[in-house]
Amino acid sequence: MTVPGISRICVVGAGSMGHQISLAAAVAGYAVKCTDRDPAALAKAEEFATTWLPGRVAKGRLTQEQVDEAQANLVFTPQLEEAAGDADFVIEAIVEQLEPKRQVFAQLDAVCPPRTILATNSSFIVSSKLADVTQRPDRVCNMHFFYPALVMKLVEVVKGPHVSDDTANTTLAVARSMGKVAVLLRKEVRGFLVNRILMALSQEAFWLYESGVASFEDIDLAVVNGLNHPMGPFQLADLSGIDLGYDVAMERFRETGDPADKPWPSIVEKYVKGEWGRKTGKGFYDYSAPK
Repeated sequence: MTVPGISRICVVGAGSMGHQISLAAAVAGYAVKCTDRDPAALAKAEEFATTWLPGRVAKGRLTQEQVDEAQANLVFTPQLEEAAGDADFVIEAIVEQLEPKRQVFAQLDAVCPPRTILATNSSFIVSSKLADVTQRPDRVCNMHFFYPALVMKLVEVVKGPHVSDDTANTTLAVARSMGKVAVLLRKEVRGFLVNRILMALSQEAFWLYESGVASFEDIDLAVVNGLNHPMGPFQLADLSGIDLGYDVAMERFRETGDPADKPWPSIVEKYVKGEWGRKTGKGFYDYSAPK
């Protein structure tokens, strides 16, 4: 069931997060417009939707009526103005870099109605760094989904000092209407809840690997079989995307100037080679060979 006053959602970015958030919102009953300036990304997202939705019927997860409604709800367009011009709620899911996000939020502020809430799906960048380019800082917040967004239940909503109670409560309600478990952070902190905890584990894992203490395979085996995690930190890096890890670390380094915040050498090497994990077929592990 949709949230009162929120019927049209715009998702900016049709990449690995954006197209799944779009589908989750469409299945929940919202009229969704997903936009991306990259035609190839839009085409790939649309192709995924046409196969994923019928697959839910085959697996008994959705009825044909629900799939028909979701397909009717979902539109892909390269035009930001068309996608966001009448939106009640916007979820930005573009590259994890501050300046491109600020540019998008300035554009959204210019084309969206004054009532529209502008949320960012950023994993680390707090919304106070985006709100000042808009005329509606009280309606700008973090709404962090986890990958893959169609599977993972958690959504972190961050109430920075500029965010109104109404914005935070509406964002929580929208997440829950999409079948998510929504949690509220009462103040801004880098990495939010889950990624802050994961960062501590990941830093130790990469230190052990880069120091030659153990192979990344054995570190993953230790975490999975010793801590009972579903996957190890290097498997998780491949799943999330080496490029995302690189961008997050570089944004932090640009902010602090501290060399300790730079990406690990193994991350830099794989980023330069284009070995970004599952999305490219190779990261720390090789996904190109048939299982």
